[in-house]
Amino acid sequence: MAAAAPAADGVPGRGPPGEVIHLNVGGKIFSTSRQTLTWIPDSFFSSLLSGRISTLKDETGAIFIDRDPTVFAPILNFLRTKELDPRGIHGSSLLHEAQFYGLTPLVRRLQLREELDRSSCGNVLFNGYLPPPVFPVKRRNRHSLVGPQQAGGRPAPVRRSNTMPPNLGNAGLLGRMLDEKAPPSPSGLPEEPGMVRLVCGHHNWIAVAYTQFLVCYRLKEASGWQLVFSSPRLDWPIERLALTARVLSGALGEHDKMVAAATGSEILLWALQAEGGGSEIGVFHLGVPVEALFFVGNQLIATSHTGRIGVWNAVTKHWQVQEVQPITSYDAAGSFLLLGCNNGSIYYVDVQKFPLRMKDNDLLVSELYRDPAEDGVTALSVYLTPKTSDSGNWIEIAYGTSSGGVRVIVQHPETVGSGPQLFQTFTVHRSPVTKIMLSEKHLISVCADNNHVRTWSVTRFRGMISTQPGSTPLASFKILALESADGHGGCSAGNDIGPYGERDDQQVFIQKVVPNASQLFVRLSSTGQRVCSVRSVDGSPTTAFTVLECEGSRRLGSRPRRYLLTGQANGSLAMWDLTTAMDGLGQAPAGGLTEEELLEQLEQCELAPLASLRGAPPSPSPRTSLTSLHSAFSSASLSSRRGSPSPPQAEARRRWGGSFVERCQELVRSGPEPRRPPTPAPRPSAGLGAPLAPPKMKLTETSF
Repeated sequence: MAAAAPAADGVPGRGPPGEVIHLNVGGKIFSTSRQTLTWIPDSFFSSLLSGRISTLKDETGAIFIDRDPTVFAPILNFLRTKELDPRGIHGSSLLHEAQFYGLTPLVRRLQLREELDRSSCGNVLFNGYLPPPVFPVKRRNRHSLVGPQQAGGRPAPVRRSNTMPPNLGNAGLLGRMLDEKAPPSPSGLPEEPGMVRLVCGHHNWIAVAYTQFLVCYRLKEASGWQLVFSSPRLDWPIERLALTARVLSGALGEHDKMVAAATGSEILLWALQAEGGGSEIGVFHLGVPVEALFFVGNQLIATSHTGRIGVWNAVTKHWQVQEVQPITSYDAAGSFLLLGCNNGSIYYVDVQKFPLRMKDNDLLVSELYRDPAEDGVTALSVYLTPKTSDSGNWIEIAYGTSSGGVRVIVQHPETVGSGPQLFQTFTVHRSPVTKIMLSEKHLISVCADNNHVRTWSVTRFRGMISTQPGSTPLASFKILALESADGHGGCSAGNDIGPYGERDDQQVFIQKVVPNASQLFVRLSSTGQRVCSVRSVDGSPTTAFTVLECEGSRRLGSRPRRYLLTGQANGSLAMWDLTTAMDGLGQAPAGGLTEEELLEQLEQCELAPLASLRGAPPSPSPRTSLTSLHSAFSSASLSSRRGSPSPPQAEARRRWGGSFVERCQELVRSGPEPRRPPTPAPRPSAGLGAPLAPPKMKLTETSF
């Protein structure tokens, strides 16, 4: 037993340099001389042995220090030899311990070593940096001020996803109470006004939303990115952002480039000028919280889970609101807008017909398909094949359900009247499907179990999906992305994992593991393989990100480029060249994060067990919950895959660290078993994790 002892009774304040000192560091005994421990002045050991701080001793008389003995070993060797021998210890862990012990020479050496691996100019993928804009003046009328407005101050975190949360409560209504100060976050804690909340892009334009204003940039061929519009300061925090930079239906004068922002039920719309500036078009009200805001051609569309849809048309300049079934997902392809509803129905709207029927108060919302089990449609993806006829395109639709099902339906142009036909069904998820993507080569689905991803390769014949051999399993992996309970580290709408990219090209997921991370991992959506990782050049946390498909220049040989845009906590915006990263695919480590990388990310936050959620009021958004691992590392799934270790092995692995999964279980072992989201059609748990038949091809398995 360690017992407190005064300095006078323990180690004398002064002693011979050759005196042997015994240290018990985390249960391991180290022996060294007083001179070795005290040659660095003002260190932890100098204070300890001089009596300036009290000591604890174990039953043998050794001084007890409650630190990691594994990391202490190379630190003691440095004190002995003045040479650094990490012996496989991670640099950040060694630096943290050196700072604790106050060993200035070792701290400087480790910091220099880290600086050699990092640069404020980024790596080869770093493409540009935009500093924080000036804080604008307050909005006082219906017309925006042209260009950036200077008023001093600094510019700040929301969720843009094809799957909308079932309940947002009164999100955004607090903004009505604001005056000259920054609005509070939903948690009641003060927001950081200079934090980037949202980033979106369209062609060669970018819109960046902070807490109370937004700015737009345009890429010019010779001069690069230029600030062309800054909104006035608003009275409420921006929660949704949408941008259109080119209308495909033709020239609309000043309304061919528009940006919209929303919070609560209110939407503001501006027209943008190519050479700079803009003007406010109007303020529109949906009547219920806006949970999705986007453009389809020249139509601004806002939807809510309550079943209300609002549309503004640039030709008729008319705002129309209509009630449909409660909306849980959406997608758009060409002029078609599809809505997935909680009653299992998929509705479609042809936006090209809006100007014809607006005055009739009819949005031409029609039911396209109803799920056979009437499960809620929680994710939607529409793919228009190149095959066309006089009747239209061959339309393929993939959708996910609240019970975890994945279905593919197809619509023949020659049989429009008979409706889509069910093509394939997969029941591989046991949690609601939150994302789905059907592209030229792959079918990708993501469920609520810590973003568990399943992918299939799609076989096509003359551009159309084929049944021979049909979709075959390709990969299974997770995109672990934890979120903060207090809203710090970026809002969920600005941290959508994807997938991003054109449907006839390789798509990617963007992974931010912990809320305050400054590092992002780019991974192929089809296999989970890492494409690259990027780290903020100024060290500030990344609070929002998106991927922009940018048009090529007029120069000979130029091609479209793909960029990763990252908004930072200090208000800056960084750009990363994903085209170059994709060209060098295969140079990055295979798979997702390594165990060491994941542990390094998790060190930046504290994991909260789900036990603290029991008895608490429901969260306003399913993604805004306490940072936790949920059921990603459940014992059942582990034992079904790997088998349970024997008791001695289990004890040894628990004591000395074991696998990452087991260490994460130790973090939340005090809490009860996490609850799985309810599903309308629960499946039996027997044989969990084991396939019904041996797979025909080797599957790619990635844990994180």
